[in-house]
Amino acid sequence: MKNITAILCLLLLTLSASADRVKVRLFTNNSIDLINISFDLGTYNLYGGDTTLIAAEVGNDKSVELTPKGKLVHVAIDGYEYGNYPHVTFSATDTACILCLNPRNVKQRTYEGNLIVSVGKNGKLFIINDVEFETYIAGVVQSEIYGTQSDIFRVQAIISRTWAMKNIHKHKNEGYNFCDQVHCQAYLNRCVRPDIMLGTMQSSGMTIVDANDKLIETPFHSNSGGQTANSEDVWREAVPYLRSVPDTFSYHMRQSEWVKVVDESKWLNYFANKHKLDITNDSILNELLTFSQSQRKVRLCGVPLTRIRTDFQLKSTFFSVLYDSTAHRVTLSGHGFGHGVGLSQEGTIRMVGLGIAYDSIIHHYYTGSHIHHDETHPHSYVENYIKQIARIIEEDKNLSTQTKSKKDDWLGRLFRVRDREEREEVYDPTTEELDSDWKYDW
Repeated sequence: MKNITAILCLLLLTLSASADRVKVRLFTNNSIDLINISFDLGTYNLYGGDTTLIAAEVGNDKSVELTPKGKLVHVAIDGYEYGNYPHVTFSATDTACILCLNPRNVKQRTYEGNLIVSVGKNGKLFIINDVEFETYIAGVVQSEIYGTQSDIFRVQAIISRTWAMKNIHKHKNEGYNFCDQVHCQAYLNRCVRPDIMLGTMQSSGMTIVDANDKLIETPFHSNSGGQTANSEDVWREAVPYLRSVPDTFSYHMRQSEWVKVVDESKWLNYFANKHKLDITNDSILNELLTFSQSQRKVRLCGVPLTRIRTDFQLKSTFFSVLYDSTAHRVTLSGHGFGHGVGLSQEGTIRMVGLGIAYDSIIHHYYTGSHIHHDETHPHSYVENYIKQIARIIEEDKNLSTQTKSKKDDWLGRLFRVRDREEREEVYDPTTEELDSDWKYDW
């Protein structure tokens, strides 16, 4: 009888209500002409087109180098040439497998799941991560928000999951679901922190819906500066759940305040030349040099603040103008960072720190919305998974001064429990482990 129950099932069944796997384009903003792929956990089958190059033997002792060759992908493994193929696929033999991606001149990343590499229209490598939906969400949470409390990650997971489910076909015509940049959601690495995975799993099966039980759009930004924006003030369309609300929780955070100094002539000539304003008119001149916002406004002398933000590369549209006639310059004194619509991430961090419940945070930023709990979701598996992750976090606290190795990766540790379970052994974390306890050679 197995005494550590359902770890394998947990890894396989902690999926979204409507999506098992997604395809995410990696390194979207980079031109990759060479990538080296190594393996941190598990083994892979390697295919070149429909040809099996290596079956279930590509592991941590292998190194695969891919380069574009015309419209084909050239494969070299440990220095040996394996030929050219229309696409190359790394297929994980288990749920717990980790790839390490090292593109030339680009920072290294690691991902779980499968990898599909082809050559794009620009002649560079086109890289897709085929990954379980919830694994993707955890990677997004890690890339999108900072903090240490699990409810921070729970909130981000709920809004990121909602966005992903609503926009699942965003890049359908290009052969994948999402890109890895803020055009979709940032996905810059696999989730390497168990506390982030804990928060993600605590939100399992949760999405945000409107009064008609339809998935909502869930825009978010770094910091509102003290007041969020109406959707129509940024994107024209008025949406009932994206209303401007007071947000004092965003005060006194990393991105609360900003300042930018601009020469007087550059500031005034911008409005005269680009927007045809008569800056000799005293009323217009006075407005341009003394503009202030105690509450969010939409325009300055008829010019959309969103346009000014873009042209002057400002952190937000929530700013006031201070004129220095002696130095002939204006100082833009601003609040917040981002478009200001929807959820403020730093406001969320502050609210969690004050003990405000995660659902209250969501209701504050998305007016009139409510959280939908998927009743078909495998809650028993999720709860057991959460217990295992929580145990790992406690172990980490007790071992905080020790140097960690690949064995200490939270996914590897879950993998180890499952490996022992397959051999019907009782897992005792207090028992010293031997090299022979490991199925895989690290």
